[in-house]
Amino acid sequence: MFGILHRMTDETSPWRLVVDSDLRGALNMARDVAVLEAVAESQSPPTLRLYGWDPPCLTLGRHQGVEAANLEFCRAKGIDVVRRPTGGRALLHHHELTYAVVAPLGTGPLPRHLQDAYRSICGALVAAVRELGVNGELNGGEVNLQLPGPRSTAPCFEAPAGGEVVVSGRKLIGSAMRTHGGTILQHGAILIDWDNELQTGAMGLSNDSTLQQQVTTLAEELKRKPPRQEVEMTIFEALSAELRVRLVNGALTVREEARSHELAPSFDVD
Repeated sequence: MFGILHRMTDETSPWRLVVDSDLRGALNMARDVAVLEAVAESQSPPTLRLYGWDPPCLTLGRHQGVEAANLEFCRAKGIDVVRRPTGGRALLHHHELTYAVVAPLGTGPLPRHLQDAYRSICGALVAAVRELGVNGELNGGEVNLQLPGPRSTAPCFEAPAGGEVVVSGRKLIGSAMRTHGGTILQHGAILIDWDNELQTGAMGLSNDSTLQQQVTTLAEELKRKPPRQEVEMTIFEALSAELRVRLVNGALTVREEARSHELAPSFDVD
């Protein structure tokens, strides 16, 4: 487990760091929402949660049609299919580290406006991947936090959006956001590696040639597959430094755990 960043001053805001193991998709989404509710109600501190997925999971945007998934393929390969609490488009979670930032807007390090908060968090992620040795940057253009049409079947990594983390124009981190009671949940996939068969099959694509032009991974950029703990530590340190918060090791509260198990079934796609 990580220690507190001692170079932060006593004036910096304390945040909770939750480093989870690999969990099934519905529970991951439920935990993010449970934390969002608790932070919005001032029952829990602002939180950075880092986690993985087991088994691999295809998430659909909050209002995206289920036709974006190849359910037959997913069942055959043991891939979970769930609906995210955030917008955006279909995304397979497999060889990645997922981050979730839950914090109030306009107090502490995050600005009041959604687009500015989104860029602040993604800017910290840019600093993290640069620390790993990857020449990341924020993609140009306007940040668009609008939901896609409910019939959109395009995958999340088809093209980078404004404000996302890219390397030479290719998306490395895909993120999405929602608000609740003046608090935001922003979570996203940091691609460590890529599985051609599962990525294309889960979304019913004939091949990944289009995606490969738009996507890169840490393994491709570094010419090695970095251990997840290395990526976790770098994200932890960069967000602490860039947002000027003290991250303190913690865990979900009993209330958050109970709420997670209550919510989990609602995210499953039948």
